[in-house]
Amino acid sequence: MKKKILVAPLNWGIGHATRCIPIINALIDHGFDPIIASDGAALNLLKKEFNALKFIELPSYNVTYSKTKNSFKWRLFRQLPKIKSAINKEQKVIDTIVKELGIDGIISDNRMGVFSKSVPSVFITHQLNVLSGSTTKLSTSLHDYYLKKFDECWVPDFENSPNLSGKLGHDFNKKVLPIKYIGVLSRLEKERLNPVFDIMVLLSGPEPQRGLLEKKLFEELTNFKGNILFVKGKIEDKQQIEKKQQFTIYNFMTSVDLQHALNSSDLVISRSGYTTVMDLAKLGKKAFFIPTPGQFEQEYLAENLEKQGIIPCCNQKDFSLKQLDRLNNFTGFNALDYNTDFESLFKLFLK
Repeated sequence: MKKKILVAPLNWGIGHATRCIPIINALIDHGFDPIIASDGAALNLLKKEFNALKFIELPSYNVTYSKTKNSFKWRLFRQLPKIKSAINKEQKVIDTIVKELGIDGIISDNRMGVFSKSVPSVFITHQLNVLSGSTTKLSTSLHDYYLKKFDECWVPDFENSPNLSGKLGHDFNKKVLPIKYIGVLSRLEKERLNPVFDIMVLLSGPEPQRGLLEKKLFEELTNFKGNILFVKGKIEDKQQIEKKQQFTIYNFMTSVDLQHALNSSDLVISRSGYTTVMDLAKLGKKAFFIPTPGQFEQEYLAENLEKQGIIPCCNQKDFSLKQLDRLNNFTGFNALDYNTDFESLFKLFLK
């Protein structure tokens, strides 16, 4: 009988869900029976990718976000009691699921309450240090409190330099739990395709900031002379495609569509979420990053890559078409050729 592994990505944008796609595929390839648990857009996206698997809806964290950078962190901190309550609820749900479905192992991507004392439980994160400005020590300590409830932590990055996450996923001196660096996780593969689009806009992340950037980019790119593919990152029931002047507009793309689109685009404009960084690094793309205002993680990732001369970035309010002139001073990513050793990682569930 196949061992059942519960895979549970956080519904915080869609990055946690998309980087679980190669893990789910690897579980299937290695003879496991993955069961997917999440909520919202993350759950809907994975249903479109794996319609034959079993899905479970977990309690939502229901986090709301600020329209301004300055209030982003404090609004999030004020919601900590609500988040803690959601974590406690999902922990009770997980206890029931493990018993009723006979779960043999758990892989949680940033869902703090998805673990069990009775089966091996893995936590996936690229943030061993949770940056939050003056409160970084506090946010990291809160993260560690939940992290130590798991048996292992898998970091989707390389242990040594060069790496993608910088100090987010490294300089971790506390012996909280075993850490395994598993390399870059991406659902995408490099393809040699002729360029079709001069620019591909790839949006993602929570509202209202996703929508604010969508509006900003449409306004700024209207005067661009070239073909633009615009993916809004809105996971809806049906895929919608619209052509408007130089724009080809999608509400969302599945993995196959996205792979072809990225490989046939000269430049990508996007947020600097870590999953996007991994995807673009895997494909060796040129990009321009606009981090979500107030998200210290995205701001750090974008600034770190800019300092290395790889990808330029700017604040959302400062973006204009002229910013793209800076691209000539940056190298873009070099395509990565790396395969995660899933067979070794999955041995945890065979004990």
